[in-house]
Amino acid sequence: MSGLLAGFVRWHNAPANDGFGKTKNYGGFNGLGQGKLSGGRQGRGWGMSSLLRSSAVFSAMTLLSRIAGFVRDMLQGMLFGTGGAMSAFIVAYRIPNFLRRVFAEGSMAMAFVPVLNEIKQRGDKAALKDFIDHMAGALCAVVLVVAAAGVLLAPLVTSLFTPGWAVDEPLKFTQASAMLRVTFPYLVCISMMALAASILNSFGKFGLPAFTPVLHNLTMIAAMFWLAPRFDVQPMGLAWGVLIAGFLQLVLLWPALGRLGLRPRLRMGFRHPDVRKVGKLMLPTLFSSSVAQVNLLVGTAFASMLVDGSQDWLYYSDRLIEFPLGLFGVALGTVILPHLSRRHADADANGYNASLDWGMRMALLVGVPAGLGLMLLAEPLTATIYNYGKFTDHDTRMSAISLTVMAVGIPGFMLSKVLAPAFYARQDTKTPMRAAIWTVVVNVVLTVAITWPLWRNGVTGAHGGIAAATGLAGLFNAWLLWRYLRRAGLHQPQAGWGRYLLRMLVACVAMGLAVLALRHGVGDWAAIAGWHMRVAWLLLAVVVGAGAYGLVQLALGLRPRDLRH
Repeated sequence: MSGLLAGFVRWHNAPANDGFGKTKNYGGFNGLGQGKLSGGRQGRGWGMSSLLRSSAVFSAMTLLSRIAGFVRDMLQGMLFGTGGAMSAFIVAYRIPNFLRRVFAEGSMAMAFVPVLNEIKQRGDKAALKDFIDHMAGALCAVVLVVAAAGVLLAPLVTSLFTPGWAVDEPLKFTQASAMLRVTFPYLVCISMMALAASILNSFGKFGLPAFTPVLHNLTMIAAMFWLAPRFDVQPMGLAWGVLIAGFLQLVLLWPALGRLGLRPRLRMGFRHPDVRKVGKLMLPTLFSSSVAQVNLLVGTAFASMLVDGSQDWLYYSDRLIEFPLGLFGVALGTVILPHLSRRHADADANGYNASLDWGMRMALLVGVPAGLGLMLLAEPLTATIYNYGKFTDHDTRMSAISLTVMAVGIPGFMLSKVLAPAFYARQDTKTPMRAAIWTVVVNVVLTVAITWPLWRNGVTGAHGGIAAATGLAGLFNAWLLWRYLRRAGLHQPQAGWGRYLLRMLVACVAMGLAVLALRHGVGDWAAIAGWHMRVAWLLLAVVVGAGAYGLVQLALGLRPRDLRH
């Protein structure tokens, strides 16, 4: 662990380069130097191939995180099972994670990066450093106040997101409130870490920020074995693990800004003009950039009124949904935002449109088969990763139900990672907010319309209605964002979309037939003896499905150069 971490730090702190051995001048500064970009490829930002390479670096680090995350979830399910205090921890973990997406990875980053790149383009290092100092001070002050309020008002916050527990399950409600008091300060560490990550990403350094979730997962695994047994309510040890993980992530990433000469000195910055600009841009994004998390919290509230374990089944399903999103969707959105903002700053409308079109194609190229694969392999995945120890066969079936229907929304979730930054890069935060409001309305309506009849009729797996509403709302959000872009003339589809979609359809049919044939041959996945045999069969199913999809795409004309242009 320490050797791997040291290697990443040495790589990250090497002279400014693109991570592949070529020295570059990112956005006007090379290491500690300064100067405006001029001419050629550098002056116009990254090309398509650089975007692809940056996405690959981010995705490689995220793959490590997801593998560690699956190990963590497997151990969590095996050691603690579902329901009871474990459900309380999931709620206490989900609430600050939602705020993390709002204050850190979501709205703050979406508003901060375009302003940061705008200042970088002027080539004034002193102005850039002054802006970062004041932005860091302002953000720290805000999240400290929010975290303090969360700690003091933990029972009230818990009641907002678990209305069914306050009356029907007081013990679980009390446990969730106590754990929330421990996890809420995590928001401070992770928000400041996200600010550092946004700065590093804007300078083309994606590897180390993408590695921080690995550290989070490893810390949580350690907490399961060394902290949890020391508490009467063992999931309380996991709550402390969350807080420790946030602190370690900040300690890892914050010093990396020193290599760029941009390590912030916290200065109260609410009156700084550029900080105020970020704040003005950020307010609408507080909601829009976290629409998927808002929908999950809506589902969390409804799940508190269903049978014990519903929270857990939705959580484990969501963790599997996050795999393709984190591996590629978040990576794509992270690297395309600074690229689009530079294209807009350069008044390069054609480059902006080409980058957006490329991003949409890449999102669908991965998102559609990923969604289909999760639907077809929902129970095998759940059985292979979670079905051990205290995680029962019933838990496996229930988690598979919600995973199957939620996977419908993966193409929409993936597209939104590209479409929302298209607005933020232009410093338009109001349009995505309108889309987000409509999406949450649709999600609530669908949740009630689907889940309520299932619950009233005592249908097993009523939580699947919540998952279905989340997936359908994700598709609606992507469609609405794309519609707004088209109406504003910001996206003109380039040639070849019809052929592209037809080729994808045929490839997905081939993939589906191949996976279904293998599943039919295997039978009941939970009946396979030994985790190693389950993993072997699951890997075979993934290879067969991905191989069928890729071979058909190649046979119908897809070429590697199409991924770059």
